[in-house]
Amino acid sequence: MNIALPLPKFEFDDKILDQGAEISRRLNQLRMEKFPPNAKKTLRQFSMAEVAHYLGVTQNNLKRLHLEGKGPVPAQASSGRRSYTAEQMLELRHYLDRNGRTEVKKYVPHRKSGDKLQVIAVVNFKGGSGKTTTAAHLSQYLALTGHRVLAVDLDPQASLSALHGFQPELDRNLSLYEAIRYDDERKPIAEVIVPTNFPGLDIIPANLELQEYEYDTPLAMQDKASRDGRQFFTRIASALEEVDDRYDVVVIDCPPQLGYLTLTAMSAATSVLITVHPQMLDLMSMSQFLLMLGGILKTVKQAGARVELDWFRYLITRYEPTDIPQAQMVGFMQSMLAEEILANPMLKSTAISDAGLTKQTLYEVEKTSFTRTTYERAIEALDSVNAEITALVHRAWGR
Repeated sequence: MNIALPLPKFEFDDKILDQGAEISRRLNQLRMEKFPPNAKKTLRQFSMAEVAHYLGVTQNNLKRLHLEGKGPVPAQASSGRRSYTAEQMLELRHYLDRNGRTEVKKYVPHRKSGDKLQVIAVVNFKGGSGKTTTAAHLSQYLALTGHRVLAVDLDPQASLSALHGFQPELDRNLSLYEAIRYDDERKPIAEVIVPTNFPGLDIIPANLELQEYEYDTPLAMQDKASRDGRQFFTRIASALEEVDDRYDVVVIDCPPQLGYLTLTAMSAATSVLITVHPQMLDLMSMSQFLLMLGGILKTVKQAGARVELDWFRYLITRYEPTDIPQAQMVGFMQSMLAEEILANPMLKSTAISDAGLTKQTLYEVEKTSFTRTTYERAIEALDSVNAEITALVHRAWGR
């Protein structure tokens, strides 16, 4: 008869600390291999077709500029193909604005005097809805199309930060917590902003310290109960005022929970994007999310911090048009929420998930890494979603 040996004893806290450290070490090793020599992300070059697409000009126009010796000089491969860096794309944009035939400056879409900073909060409190993927690609698309963008990672899990090449426990970057904390150690928001590998796109990375805000806020409310309640829900908005002139759009990746971080982000927002996967359980979860959010925002309003939005939309994510139950669920949602659902859904794509395996977005990876149809289908869906959102931003500016 076999006698079962007792399971070995272990200390759970020590065990998970050791495993967390080992995972972190291995991830950093992969980062060093992928982005040598200093583990910092670089950015690929963009083809003539891509540059023409993001600038809103024809390829023939770009070729003419090059042949006339105007604008930056593209790199030329042995095959004769020309490509530009993202920095050169930005330089081209400014060149076209300066030398365009029209007085209307359309190539550099910075906000004008009187246009308010657009703050987009991307929210959902159910994991797997594509929230972080949406925030990352939207931020990068806005930068590629000439906007000055600040991405804010408000999720202590720091997935948006990871997609931009940051590993919080090793890089020691500060988070937004430093700019909204309640004690005397609060820092100016400019001190927690760092550049990304995309020209025109900065980020405030996340780290576990953000969770402290969830503990600090109720304590601060108790200590200062007699004071104006707006001070607790307008801290992000107040911090952003310090860098208002540096950006056109702020994209906030909210944590997947209805805590003080999310509510403070909502109070700062000029628009809200709610991501939803078209399945019954996800729709049920979103229903509960909306009921909770609506009730809590009424409390926030009573505290004197109104949420005033230019627009809000639902974005269907990870959509498979050939999946009949999903198509039926989208139809069900459209029957109730037609005016607020974005016309373009984000399709489910192996290209996006495969790019994520190397902590990259679809705008970063070389399209030669995928089959042509897979890549083009995914990038077309991404561009369509992000162009629709960009149009909403511009409409808020009266364009």
